Formats: sequence, structure tokens, C-alpha cells
Amino acid sequence: RADKTIHNPLITTLPAKLINGGVAGLVGVTCVFPIDLAKTRLQNQQGIQVYKGMFDCLAKTVRSEGYFGCYRGAAVNLTLVTPEKAIKLAANDVFRQKLSKDGHLPLWGEVLAGCGAGTCQVVVTTPMEMLKIQLQDAGRLSPAPAPAAGPGPAPSFVAPPPQTQPPRPQRPSATGITVELLKTRGLAGLYKGAGATLMRDVPFSMIYFPLFANLNALGRGTTGSQADVQAKAPFWQSFMAGCCAGSVAAVAVTPLDVIKTRLQTLQKGEGEDTYRGILDCTKRIMRREGPSAFLKGATCRALVIAPLFGIAQGVYFLGVGEAVLGLLG
Repeated sequence: RADKTIHNPLITTLPAKLINGGVAGLVGVTCVFPIDLAKTRLQNQQGIQVYKGMFDCLAKTVRSEGYFGCYRGAAVNLTLVTPEKAIKLAANDVFRQKLSKDGHLPLWGEVLAGCGAGTCQVVVTTPMEMLKIQLQDAGRLSPAPAPAAGPGPAPSFVAPPPQTQPPRPQRPSATGITVELLKTRGLAGLYKGAGATLMRDVPFSMIYFPLFANLNALGRGTTGSQADVQAKAPFWQSFMAGCCAGSVAAVAVTPLDVIKTRLQTLQKGEGEDTYRGILDCTKRIMRREGPSAFLKGATCRALVIAPLFGIAQGVYFLGVGEAVLGLLG
């Protein structure tokens, strides 16, 4: 099926590429979203360390917010990840086809195609990340109170005194955040941090796609065009190549992801910094938290991106889009 995707004219392959990318994104995000939530909360920590690490963050989230608390913001991601992944994977393929000569693509062409793919996806990625981060970080700023435990007096049958605790703040929703941003800041509000998103996604794609292509072609021989070599790779090789390339690229751009996350977080905790832009954010993090702060959430990012892109490339190369179009045709 992969042969069909590569050799058909662009007008017939593009819908299949979009379907493959969309399905891959949905499957991948569903599997790894809780780890992505932990990454966001760890990266936003300033001063008092609420979470000691990924597992501590997930455990505290489940304890205070329930299992589904780990999926805060998942609806936004699942809604927008389909066009985001579809654009990213399809754009990379289109650029590779355009830059290939006689079926062969030099390394500079692979890097340039990745750069183009990363640039195109920012149109969807920025608002998706903007909304997702607000929802993911809400539990860190105002966690649900855990039930009281431990020894105490026997329960009384007398009516309890009136509620003295302040009511829990209402949980934000993607719709509410979107409406508020559009009302107060216009469309530009949804694209806050677009420069930082571009600064993260372009280098990521420039590292990821060439590395994936070369790992996916290992052991396939050098005869025929590069597209033919890629098509011969079995599912497990595409999956492993996606995992390895994804984890390397994810760790490499973690400092840029930390900056992007801090800039896009609208609600800050007590004593936490607000930033005027990329340079201001970089200077303040370096001054207040040191160089190690730029690697916050690196392990989580690798654990998110590796299976996400492994699944994405595996599904993509299975040719799900061609099968769907075949059924519809």
C-alpha cells in the first residue's frame, strides 16, 4: 500500500496522506496524553516544587483529580491533532517529492523539507497548544482537595456546621478560554507564543524527518529511488525509526519547548514570573532557575514523542488512508 501512496500523482495521494496523518495523530495522542500533561506541569513549576518528577506528578494528579484528570485538555488535542499531524506528515512528503531529483533526495533537501513541514503545521499547532496548556496546568494551580484521612473523632449524627471552605474555582473549558481570548485579545490571543512554537517545531522537524528517513531505509539497500527504499520498510522498522528519531528530536528541542510553554501559560501561580517575549523568558529562567530549568520535562517529552511518532509513522506506512479511499471509491 505504501507503494501506491508514493507512485500515484499528488492529486490522488494527498487525501490519503491527510487521512493517514490524522488517524496516526488520534491513536498516538490517546496513548501518551497523561505523560504530556505531566510534562506541561513540570515545565511550569517555579520556586516551590509541587511535583518531584513524572511519576509523582501523575500519582498526585490521579489522587486529587481522578484518573480522567490526567486527560485534561485531551479533547482539544484530539480535535486539532488530526489536521496538525495531517499537515505535518503530508507537507513533509510533498516537499520531499518537490525537492527530489530522479527519485533521490540529498540531505540538505531532507532538512529543507522538514523545515517546510514544521512551518506549515504552526497554523494549527499554536492555538492547539495554547488551549491545551491552560487546561493541563489548571490542576497544578488549583488542585482539587484530597479527602481527609487518618484517625479522628467518631462521626457525629449532629448536622455539620455550615460550609466554611471557599467554593472550588470553576474548571476552565476550551470553549470558555477561546471566547475570552477572542473577546479580549482577538485572533492574536489564540496565537500567543506563535514565534516560540515556530522556533521549536522547525528545528524539531529538521532533525526528525531526515533522521527518520535514514533509519527507516537502513538495510533496505540503495537500488531504486529513495521513495522505493522507504516503501520496502516493514511496519516494525517504521515504528522503531519513528520512536528513535522522535526521542532524539524531542530532547534536542526541550529548551525551546520550555520557553514556549512558559510564554503560552496565561494563569500564573503566586510568585511565578510573567514574560514579555522569548528573550525575556530565556533571561529570567536562566537567572532565577539556572540552566537545568531548560531541560525540565525532557524525559516526559521523549516518552511522549517517541511512541507518538512511532505510532504515527507505523499507521502512515500501513496505508490506512488508501484503504479508506478504496472503500469509499
